[in-house]
Amino acid sequence: MTGQPAPGLLVAAPRSGAGKTLVAIGLQRAFRHAGLRVAAAKCGPDYIDPGFHAAATGRASINLDGFAMTPAMLRGLAAQAAGGVDLVVAEAAMGLFDGAGRGSTAAEVARLTGWPVLLVVDAEGAGQSVAAVAHGLATFPGAPPVAGVIVNRVASDRHAAMIAEGFGVLDLPLCGMIRRDPALAVASRHLGLVQAREDGALDDRIDAVAAILARDCDLDAIRAAAHATFPAAPAQPRLRPPGQRIALAADDAFAFFYPHLASWWHAAGAEIRTFAPLADEPPPADCDACWLPGGYPELHAGRLASNARFMAGLRDFAACAPVHGECGGYMLLGRSIEDADGIVHPMAGLLPVDTSFAKRKMSLGYRQARLTEPARFADAATPLWGHEYHYATVVSADEGAPFALLADAAGRDLGPAGHRAGHVTGSFFHLIA
Repeated sequence: MTGQPAPGLLVAAPRSGAGKTLVAIGLQRAFRHAGLRVAAAKCGPDYIDPGFHAAATGRASINLDGFAMTPAMLRGLAAQAAGGVDLVVAEAAMGLFDGAGRGSTAAEVARLTGWPVLLVVDAEGAGQSVAAVAHGLATFPGAPPVAGVIVNRVASDRHAAMIAEGFGVLDLPLCGMIRRDPALAVASRHLGLVQAREDGALDDRIDAVAAILARDCDLDAIRAAAHATFPAAPAQPRLRPPGQRIALAADDAFAFFYPHLASWWHAAGAEIRTFAPLADEPPPADCDACWLPGGYPELHAGRLASNARFMAGLRDFAACAPVHGECGGYMLLGRSIEDADGIVHPMAGLLPVDTSFAKRKMSLGYRQARLTEPARFADAATPLWGHEYHYATVVSADEGAPFALLADAAGRDLGPAGHRAGHVTGSFFHLIA
């Protein structure tokens, strides 16, 4: 990275569902239309929103996780994202002060990066009280600087006047009021928004959102409110690449992979070769490791089960080289997946586990893992930080050798997790750092 990092700001809100993602991608695209080179980032372990950021900016969006990453690592990734661009528009997770402790809040990410907060407050069912909510967030003990406020879901001119009256008694810039609009509706499913890569009309949708933001918000004031990103040294991860040439599954069923892992593996000299299981592509035979990330195999289980070329190639690969599966990848490596309709589909059979999406139970939270045996990417003594987020359950499994021992965010022991068999490992644990 050369030169000073670009300025940035963090789009945050009092709670989930206020419209942060739409405001973030609308601003990213609007500033891109204005000729700026725009980078993006997402607080926390979210996989889905960064896909929308990438579509809006034309650049990969990074995850900045104040819980799973050290402050130095987070600062390094933020400074790296801010290199060679004109502006960073980042997005918070949940509410501004919500988190699992140990630096996990968006407010802490703002403090570490130097980015001020652009608040998005939902006005549905409120008038002057919208300003009171924004004031409370801006003056909460330890609050980062608030650059301004965008009010979302404004119903009418009268409603807008009530909101403006509330802000009239505050020294808090009102940067825009977004009117209700059908163009701001987005589809969702059990893990969040439907993936950006699955929407063939996404580019037009983002343009429509950007046009609304340009109409209803003061883009010049928002850009001027961004602060310089704190300079920092590049992150120094302790994770190693799983191989010199890594076969990475990448399609609509296996899309939950963090860009910072790819950048770390590349920096260590590894090559990444992608393949698409849904297109019946096997892992490239000239690779020396295979990584199956999470995603939505439960939505494509029948198709995956029928892709004989992929399944045979995966089994052949696993006979002589390491294969690791995270969450959805772990489910695929098992014996079967039961879909939402109760239909059981045979899977690769490389790990002694059967999973079900019909028998749902949400598992959500940060995890600390210690491997039961060394792997190419980490030693058994190295604490690994990550998370679980899935609705699938294990319906049957052989005892076998577990992949790791897990603890939750508070350090409570969760016992063994996942499986290992020969060259194959897997669990529901998503690796972050």
